[in-house]
Amino acid sequence: MTPVHAPFPATRLRRTRATPALRALVRENALEVGDLIWPVFVRAGEGIEEPVPSMPGVMRRSVDKIVEAAVEADALGIGAMCIFPYTGIEERTEDCAGAWDPQNHANRAIAAIKARFPNMAVMSDVALDTYNINGHDGFVEDGIIVNDRTVEALVKMSLAQAEAGVDIIGPSDMMDGRIGAIRTALEETGHQDVTILSYAAKYASAFYGPFRDAVGASGALTGDKKTYQMDPANSDEALRLVARDLAEGADMVMVKPGLPYLDICRRVKDAFGAPTFAYQVSGEYSMIKAAAQNGWIDEERVMMESLMAFKRAGCDGVLSYFAPAAARLLNG
Repeated sequence: MTPVHAPFPATRLRRTRATPALRALVRENALEVGDLIWPVFVRAGEGIEEPVPSMPGVMRRSVDKIVEAAVEADALGIGAMCIFPYTGIEERTEDCAGAWDPQNHANRAIAAIKARFPNMAVMSDVALDTYNINGHDGFVEDGIIVNDRTVEALVKMSLAQAEAGVDIIGPSDMMDGRIGAIRTALEETGHQDVTILSYAAKYASAFYGPFRDAVGASGALTGDKKTYQMDPANSDEALRLVARDLAEGADMVMVKPGLPYLDICRRVKDAFGAPTFAYQVSGEYSMIKAAAQNGWIDEERVMMESLMAFKRAGCDGVLSYFAPAAARLLNG
C-alpha cells in the first residue's frame, strides 16, 4: 500500500484522532470476546482452587472447579477454553502412560465441560511433558528426545482426548510428523470433525517459566528443549514449519510465545492466510501482573493494549490468562 494524501495543511492527520467518535470510525482492528481462548489448569482432588504463586490470579483447579470456571466463561461469552493438567512428581513415569489414560485429569475435565456446556469449544494440550518423569515433551532415550516413538504416543494421547469429547487438539510438542499422524488417526477412528490447532512455530523461549510451575514441570525438567523447539533467532524456519503442518492437515496454526514474536504472526498470516493464533504465555502475563502490582503500569490498559497487538499483527485469536478480565472490560 502506498498512502496518497495532499501536502500539509490540506492534510492534517490529527483530524481523524480529534474525538472518540472519529477514532472509532477509522479504527483498523477490533478485539472481541470471541477472539479469546482461556487456558486453565486442572489437578487431582475435589473442591480445590490452588493459587499458582508465579502467576498472580491463576489457579490450579480440580475438575469440579474447572466446571465452575466454564460457568464463568460462558457467562462472559468466552467460547473456548484450553485444558492443561498439573501432575505431581508421583504421577509422572518414563513411559508417560498417564498421557493417554481416559481418566486422567485433563480428559475428565474435557468430558465434564462438554457435559455441562456442549457448545463450549474445548481445546487440549498434546505433549508428554506433564506426564514425563524427565519433563520433556517426548520420550528420552540415552539423553536424546526421540521423535518417532514420541509421535506414536502423541497419537494415542490425541485419540483419548477425542474420545473424551475434545473439539480442538493442540499439539505443542514440536516433533516432526505429528500433525499428519494425528490427522490420519482421527480420520480412521471416526473423529474426522476434531480440529487441529498446531503449535506450528513454538520457540525455545525463556518466557515459559511460570507455566512450568503451574503444571509441575519445573522440577522435573532435565536439560533444555532446544533440540525440538525453535531457535528464537529464526524467522524463515517458522514459515517452513507452518507450511508443513498445514500440508499435513492442521486446520489452524499458532505462534508461541506471543508479544516477542509478533513479526512471526504477521509473516504467517500474510504468507498463508490460514487461521492464525498466538499464545500470550505465562511469562508475558506474569510480567504485566508484577509491574501492575508494583504500581509501575496501569494493568487494564496494558492488558488490553497487549491483546490488541495480536489482532494488529494478523492473529484471528489469542490464548491468554487475561481472558476473563478482558472479557469483562469488553462486555462493559
